[in-house]
Amino acid sequence: MSRPPEQLGGQLGGKPGNRPGRDDSPDRLYTLTGGRSRSAPGNPFDLVTLVVAESDPVPGMQSEHAAILRLTERPTAVVELAAVLRLPVSITKVLLTDLLATGRVSARHPRRTAVTDPDILEQVLVGLRNL
Repeated sequence: MSRPPEQLGGQLGGKPGNRPGRDDSPDRLYTLTGGRSRSAPGNPFDLVTLVVAESDPVPGMQSEHAAILRLTERPTAVVELAAVLRLPVSITKVLLTDLLATGRVSARHPRRTAVTDPDILEQVLVGLRNL
């Protein structure tokens, strides 16, 4: 993360100590997403998708969108964004889908390197057995 939530323009998810998504006003969440409760079909976001800002926030932008752009100056996982914003993951995905549609963010999944070397797998197995 590049900045603590206190520097992102105040409390985005309600009072400190609230449980994200449970103590927030349903009206507030409805307003944030324009009534959408799910992101568009085929969206690329899951919990570990890394999001990177492709532009800076602009004046007049929704405060949550601007906060996401500031938080994603470096690759940041969707679940981490939701936690910092104190929003449910589903709502965070809707906001991210908006930003992706306008080209303000890009999404990529973490690289998964397949270990296919049998010697390395054998060493891991031996190490686990020694635990």
